[in-house]
Amino acid sequence: MRILSIQSSVSYGHVGNSAAVFPLQRLGHEVMPVYTVVFSNHTGYGAWKGPMLTGQNVRDLVQGIDERGGLDDVEVVLSGYQGGDDIGDAILDAVALVKQRNPQAVYACDPVLGSADKGCFVAPEVQSLIRDRVVPRADLVTPNQFELGFLTGTDPHTLEETLASADALCAAGATSIVLVTSVLRPDRPENTIEMLAVTPEGAWIVQTPLLPFKANGSGDVTAALFSAHLRESGDAGIALGRTAASVFELLENTLNSGQRELQLIESQEAYVAPKHRFDVQRVR
Repeated sequence: MRILSIQSSVSYGHVGNSAAVFPLQRLGHEVMPVYTVVFSNHTGYGAWKGPMLTGQNVRDLVQGIDERGGLDDVEVVLSGYQGGDDIGDAILDAVALVKQRNPQAVYACDPVLGSADKGCFVAPEVQSLIRDRVVPRADLVTPNQFELGFLTGTDPHTLEETLASADALCAAGATSIVLVTSVLRPDRPENTIEMLAVTPEGAWIVQTPLLPFKANGSGDVTAALFSAHLRESGDAGIALGRTAASVFELLENTLNSGQRELQLIESQEAYVAPKHRFDVQRVR
């Protein structure tokens, strides 16, 4: 499978394309990374070096790929954090061009906006960009539970509320599939966390242990793996189970290492043959 991934790049650590590309390649997929920034490290450190690319830079790179025929067989376009209108418009232009070349291609958008503990951490113009212009064009959206609420003007907590919010997101635009990450239901067993996949055919949930730390880039890996597994298998339940098993092992390995950054390379077997298996339950 050929995938066009338009995301950030860092030299130290693993976020954006520096998190998403290798696991996809380890699964055997051909990934064409287009960078939106080229930073020394992710911005969570508070200081970094390197340039931000412009929307025109992104368009030029995509055009160059297209001139080689590289967009003709793209099956998935991935995007993550979007720094502003300039990059957002360039990504939407790329999606439109890919779909001209292959109408069966899908756009998978990770709408990076914030988290339950931090609230929204992107600028107001980026919030509007993602909610009003980007998400309505996406076929697959992978928000966390907080971002799902922001995008739909709801405040989901229970399973029923989260399902209703996912349905509302689908009803608002082209989105037909929603993967909700970091689902924290009030009635879940202690020290667990869940992911929920909602499609026109049904909804599935998977529960894993809640590890006592957070690692930058894990959401980028999750969105990439789920998008690829779903496109390959055509089954949201299968994609959910495979993604949960791989990401849990990656996070477990990172926790055990005592390191801040994802142990992405060291965990490469987790993408193709994860040690754990978690039950996926159909909830609708």
